[in-house]
Amino acid sequence: MATYAGVDLGATNIRAVVGDESGRVLASRRTGTPQGPNGIAVTEAVLDALRGACEEAGVDPTRIVAVGVGSIGPLDLAEGVIDNPANLPDSIDRIPLTGPIGELVDSDDVYLHNDTTAGVIGERFYSDRNPDDMIYLTISSGIGAGVCVDGNVVQGWDGNAGEVGHMTVDPNGFMTCGCGIDGHWEAYCSGNNIFRYAQRLHDEDPVETSMPLESADFSSADVFAHANEGDEFAEYVLDQVTQWNVIAIANMIDAYAPLVIYVGGAVTLNNPDRILDPVRERLDDVVFGNVPDLQLTTLGDDVVVKGALASALTAGTGDRSRVRSS
Repeated sequence: MATYAGVDLGATNIRAVVGDESGRVLASRRTGTPQGPNGIAVTEAVLDALRGACEEAGVDPTRIVAVGVGSIGPLDLAEGVIDNPANLPDSIDRIPLTGPIGELVDSDDVYLHNDTTAGVIGERFYSDRNPDDMIYLTISSGIGAGVCVDGNVVQGWDGNAGEVGHMTVDPNGFMTCGCGIDGHWEAYCSGNNIFRYAQRLHDEDPVETSMPLESADFSSADVFAHANEGDEFAEYVLDQVTQWNVIAIANMIDAYAPLVIYVGGAVTLNNPDRILDPVRERLDDVVFGNVPDLQLTTLGDDVVVKGALASALTAGTGDRSRVRSS
């Protein structure tokens, strides 16, 4: 039986899985992402996670046919590294991946993607339809997307395509993104910013609300919780969030013409009725062409690691017709 591996490298955790030719996960290993002293420490943690998953599966690492990696960025595909990761300490400047992983498994078939690109590969592979035109969108602490058009996964020359959270949705620039630019989608609708948006809106119009806007512990989860309890201002904030989500998702639809958009990320997974349902209701009014099927991810929190495994199986495509057995 041929075996494959997938790795999800995040800023907090590393997860490695070993799977078979059908994409079934045989074994998994999770570990924390080192916060230093350098990038090599992160590389070693990735290799240790892979070794652990192989040990659990009873497979020698050199028997792994191919490995897929879904990672935080930014990437340097030419070098097979993460270059100055934004969500790790500055001392971690470069994280070598494809070379060391290839040496561990004795294979040149190591496919590196940003995490949302791995997500679209996974959603494509595990979908009943195996669609050629689709998007995986994550709305979490940040916002990003993986895109597949005419059966081709859109990576970009350096592997960093899909940074849709940095599309400008508000030309007036009411909110400033974490990247320092005004008006970006992520500044309004990400988990890191919904609560800040609520505070800013309240500063502009200090209406009555039960939300603890001045508390140091106030979070985006509080906005959803208070909206569910009927707080009118919290509901207004989420209606504004929906407005920006509709604009951005409509832009993606008009740009890429997907048949389906799978949406994941913690904000969506924890609040699908507040994120997906109101967007579905409004897309008909703003999309020029076909309105795609907008649905919750089928893979939950496993979307990146399963996408990485699917990448290994299909040479980075998610196309089930390209699965190989050796």
